[in-house]
Amino acid sequence: MARKEELKSQILELVKEYYAEVHAPSKVFEAGKTFVNYGGRYYNEEEMLNLVDSSLDFWLTAGPWARKFETRFAEWLGVKYCSLTNSGSSANLLAFMALTSPALGERRICRGDEVITVACGFPTTVAPIIQFGAVPVFVDVTLPEYNIDITQLEQAYSAKTKAVMIAHTLGNPFDLEAVKAFCDAHGLWLIEDNCDALGSLYFIEGEWKKTGTVGHIGSSSFYPPHHMTMGEGGAVYTNDPQLHKIVNSFRDWGRDCWCVGGVDNTCHYRFSKQFGELPVGYDHKYVYSHFGYNLKVTDMQAAIGCAQLEKLDDIVEIRRKNWALLRAGLEGIEDLILPEPQVNSKPSWFGFLITVKEGAGFTRNQLSGYLESKKIQTRNLFAGNLVKHPAFDEMRRTGRGYRIVGELTCTDLIMNNTLWIGVYPGMQPEMLHYMIETIKNFVSGHKQ
Repeated sequence: MARKEELKSQILELVKEYYAEVHAPSKVFEAGKTFVNYGGRYYNEEEMLNLVDSSLDFWLTAGPWARKFETRFAEWLGVKYCSLTNSGSSANLLAFMALTSPALGERRICRGDEVITVACGFPTTVAPIIQFGAVPVFVDVTLPEYNIDITQLEQAYSAKTKAVMIAHTLGNPFDLEAVKAFCDAHGLWLIEDNCDALGSLYFIEGEWKKTGTVGHIGSSSFYPPHHMTMGEGGAVYTNDPQLHKIVNSFRDWGRDCWCVGGVDNTCHYRFSKQFGELPVGYDHKYVYSHFGYNLKVTDMQAAIGCAQLEKLDDIVEIRRKNWALLRAGLEGIEDLILPEPQVNSKPSWFGFLITVKEGAGFTRNQLSGYLESKKIQTRNLFAGNLVKHPAFDEMRRTGRGYRIVGELTCTDLIMNNTLWIGVYPGMQPEMLHYMIETIKNFVSGHKQ
């Protein structure tokens, strides 16, 4: 064994010991004392071993681990192409910006064009639309699915509509069959924000498909509370080779060249072609076809992702099991609206949604405050109604920059009355039963 391999082996053995001493999770749960997180990192020694292994190689930018992850993740999803990026928000940005490329001709999204979406969700599903200068068209959602109201799609459509960009809320797929049919009928792009739904399945066109793979482009986030993590990180995926090339261009400074880092002249015309008004033979590595960004991931992050990917099937199943336990345990509480999976779907749940009914005798904030006092972490459904936030102050005053279909009635109800609790794999069964009993105790204490 070479000296460097011997040293690496010693280092990695010490990493195993360090994980066992410092990071191995405690099995002791004390009701009312142990904090019940809504989510968190779910990992073991393998992630730390990969991280240290990659750090010893000192390939600081995207490299071999990143390419390994992109290949394996694409295979897991069942798509042809995957592009790693530095966050789920960047993944949404790249997914949208790819559709603005001049390479798409008349199908490209231009400033002033409209994109159908929802206001009930996370802001970075909508932010790229506004930042580019396109117009989000907001439609309502339905309860108890918390996803887009498909009956409003035709009303939302106009001659300026170019795309639909929406998320699968907390792992529950939206009605992909109806949305895809609408997009196909009108020649629209479909972007699936899959950041909260990794591993969710939907039955369409005679087979079960993973969410994020039915539309033209899908996106994922690898932020710590999500289904898998790299700390920070995200991915964009597609079956369309042209869109894949455009995504990579926007991610990698806007360059026209597709050579991976450290490799030159893959195209075999590095110094022989003419681009734009550049001189003939200008180095293709420094030709830019888009106004892009640098949104790449590091190889160390990708190394963590490779270990996480090995656990992903188990993670999805544990989340489903935890959600089902909560759903059964809370069944029959009249003052609460409990979530329901979308028809023809098998969700990979990110959380468990609870909506307090109007006239329940208590509010969402009272329920969440009580749970928090009992060491149970809660979250609202992200923005609630994004249009109500300070970011929209100027647009609300001018009445320009967005369009609303109808009254967003359910969206406002969710903004005021909805919270969610966690189902992540790090939860012990005792934690789930504790959450059930705590919610029941609160509700029974507020019976009129």
